[in-house]
Amino acid sequence: MQPIDEIRVRLDGDVQKLESRVAGKSAAQAPALASGPEEEGPTPARQFEDLKVRYLGKKGEISGLLRAMGTLPAEERPGFGKLVNELRDRAEALFAALQERIQEMEIAGSLAGSKLDPTLPGYRVPLGSLHPMSQVREEIIAFFQGLGFELAVAPEVDNDWYNFEALNIPPDHPSRDMHDTFYVDDKVVLRTHTSNVQVHYMETHPDQPIRIIAPGFVYRVDNDATHSPMFQQVECLVVDKDISFANLKGTLFLWARHMFGAETTMRFRPSYFPFTEPSAEMDVSCYFCKGTGTVPTGTGTVPAGTGCRVCKQTGWIEIGGCGSVDPNVFGKVGWDAEKYTGFAFGFGIDRITMLKYGIPDISYLTRNDNRFLRQF
Repeated sequence: MQPIDEIRVRLDGDVQKLESRVAGKSAAQAPALASGPEEEGPTPARQFEDLKVRYLGKKGEISGLLRAMGTLPAEERPGFGKLVNELRDRAEALFAALQERIQEMEIAGSLAGSKLDPTLPGYRVPLGSLHPMSQVREEIIAFFQGLGFELAVAPEVDNDWYNFEALNIPPDHPSRDMHDTFYVDDKVVLRTHTSNVQVHYMETHPDQPIRIIAPGFVYRVDNDATHSPMFQQVECLVVDKDISFANLKGTLFLWARHMFGAETTMRFRPSYFPFTEPSAEMDVSCYFCKGTGTVPTGTGTVPAGTGCRVCKQTGWIEIGGCGSVDPNVFGKVGWDAEKYTGFAFGFGIDRITMLKYGIPDISYLTRNDNRFLRQF
């Protein structure tokens, strides 16, 4: 065991010498140590690395002891190996402590050689937050996932088949005019709704119950106080046996109470969508005029009694369309319309955000004005 004892003594002596050198250097001398002149010899950091390699490197003294175990009798190897491992652990602990002292010395020297006053308070970095639309989107997703809905996605630039034809909207269908579509070419469009997710999902998940939520961006040629050419929509689809319109209404009422509060007034009115039958629009009472159609209190240049431009003086704001899945859509994707029924609905996340936070103009959501965003 003599070689182990000899290496331990040398290790302790070499580490102690380097510790003494580090301790003897003041913070004012540290910058010179970090980059030290050649005539002063290697820096403590360089000495440390050389010393660590000498003992713990692949060809170091401790590694040499482990290689020498093969020459020992079998009965001596366990005891020898234990002592070598203890020596290696000791060396690693000594070098870790020494490295920390050298780093502290170099930091102190760096500070002493600069004009930085470390005692001054730092600059406070302003904290950000999620955009209001992101907050609303995540809240909607979390709510429906809590009901067992699965998150699904589809391309924003999609084939005409998925955006229109598979949803019962052939090329000559008049409802295409309602969508004000951006065309990439004759057969490729910027999707006008997230309903294309329904087709993609039903094609890849045939003959099984479906319950999905599909948020994403959609594009239409439209721009006013409550519309934007690009906006976010969230679509939900449920398909199973014996799904009725009553299931749809119950789901939407449950969601509306969660999102806007129990005091919110809601209504369903008959509507038309090619991919649902029967179809309806879901409206909620206008947050801005409280459902009256006129501004209740004057604000700046807008006197009290002025017609509400947000709801166009109707007292209602459309949230989105909904309805029972049209049997023709099931036929397009190869599902048995006699066996399955379902419902679908879609919301504009932008408009829901306006309702939830009382935002009078949709353009506020895309201006990136920090005075507005800091309120959320």
